[in-house]
Amino acid sequence: MLDENLKERDQESKVPVLELYDTTLRDGAQAEDVSFSVEDKLRIALKLDELGVQFIEGGWPGANPKDIEFFRVVKATPLAQATVVAFGSTRKASNPVHSDSNLQALLLAETNTVTLFGKCWTLHVTEALGTTLSKNVELIGDSIEFLRSHGRRVFFDAEHFFDGYKTDPNYAMETVRKAAESGADRIILCDTNGGSMPWEVRDIFESVKRDCAVPLGIHAHNDAEMAVANSLVAVEAGAIQVQGTINGIGERCGNANLCSVLANLELKMNRPVLGTGRLAHLRNVSNYVSEVANLLPNKRQPYIGDTAFAHKGGVHIAAVQKNPITYEHVQPESVGNHRRVLISDHSGRSAVLKKIESLGLTLEKDNPQVQALLSSLKDLEFEGYQFEGAEGSFELLLRKAVGSHTPSFELLGCRIIVEKRQAHETPISEVTIMVKVGDVVEHTAAIGAGPVNALDHALRKALEKFYPQLKEVKLLDYKVRVLSGSLGTGSKVRVLIESGDHKEKWSTVGVSENIIEASWQALADSIEYKLLRSK
Repeated sequence: MLDENLKERDQESKVPVLELYDTTLRDGAQAEDVSFSVEDKLRIALKLDELGVQFIEGGWPGANPKDIEFFRVVKATPLAQATVVAFGSTRKASNPVHSDSNLQALLLAETNTVTLFGKCWTLHVTEALGTTLSKNVELIGDSIEFLRSHGRRVFFDAEHFFDGYKTDPNYAMETVRKAAESGADRIILCDTNGGSMPWEVRDIFESVKRDCAVPLGIHAHNDAEMAVANSLVAVEAGAIQVQGTINGIGERCGNANLCSVLANLELKMNRPVLGTGRLAHLRNVSNYVSEVANLLPNKRQPYIGDTAFAHKGGVHIAAVQKNPITYEHVQPESVGNHRRVLISDHSGRSAVLKKIESLGLTLEKDNPQVQALLSSLKDLEFEGYQFEGAEGSFELLLRKAVGSHTPSFELLGCRIIVEKRQAHETPISEVTIMVKVGDVVEHTAAIGAGPVNALDHALRKALEKFYPQLKEVKLLDYKVRVLSGSLGTGSKVRVLIESGDHKEKWSTVGVSENIIEASWQALADSIEYKLLRSK
């Protein structure tokens, strides 16, 4: 239904409705460290459809068996509104159009819309394709005409267009005119090398628009970190389609980050793309794609990153509590994010009180415990503790300070043995531990891949009979940082542990000259936090 109404909608609307074209499954899959299975691609496609993306580029069906399989199975996948698009190149110069394997693969994908890319830069025509300029124009024209004759709607990706235009504007425009004459429904101007500046994109885009009746789009790469800016400038200059990837993943430095593009379009430029309320799902979709791609989310990503609305400085925190717009340019909830108050030695009384309040506790601002807690916090951070990334440990510290938490267990002692019997053998790590729960003393032992792993196993083994909910906890990340190397192997270290269960994730911290002691502190806090949440 979307495809049938696009042309009519374009004609009726005075301000063209923007089209969002996602290429995470094709361009994004070309990023280093990213490899999507067919099932991964299906799951992401469903998520993009829920978000409200109009076009989802599924891959290049002529390039690999995985993409061929995706187009086969996606036909049976119900999508609410998104149109799946197949991607490929113009025919090879040596192949007749009707027998070109790439064009045949595009037809076999059975998508009603196809994105076809062709060369627009003389350098690529003569050196990459190894053909003549006139032959390349012929390839563009008859490839588009062939697909159109088989009932396909064609988006022409004018590859390397901006570099081509800067080198030879007449030839770059000749390729665009040929695409338009041959029946392309959209012509997408591509900054394929990602090196163009916004003012160049604006000038070139406006020039092309004056000479091209076919609606234009933008496809920007991020090699100069201008992909988002170039995409927005293109929209201002008249682009009706914006291409990019979730989180900006892609080859080299990536593509235009659709998360930032979307937020800017809807919140800054008053150009709705997704539909009412859908932008609030943006952070969720971003994290989902990171999870499926097995990438750590970028915590500093604008709008949707963990730190996008995190406040650490005491002056900032006090101001935000009075009026959020003092240090926030949009409401965090508008993109599915939330405000965070970081606790550190930069924090003031208002930050501590805000944190106390968020935990459902009551403490007057003039209560001496507040100043005592603040002083203790600053002393601990001076020693090397860092609570802005270990909110689990901070909550326990706070609850103990106000008398609302009693430890669930007590360590009475432990012994750690690391034994290497022969030079070529892996060391054996064994921990014997004694803990007290109420009036009961539990004494047990465990082995592990290393002393910290063995300590973790022994602690769980001792406590799970008292607290079976600990079986849900998984250690997700373990980081060690040497705080000062001046003492060599005797330097103090900070251990940061991230744990999680089926509901949430939390981080805890420990500091000591002894890495085992620092690890114990973080492990014990992790378990205490889980038990606190289970009450």
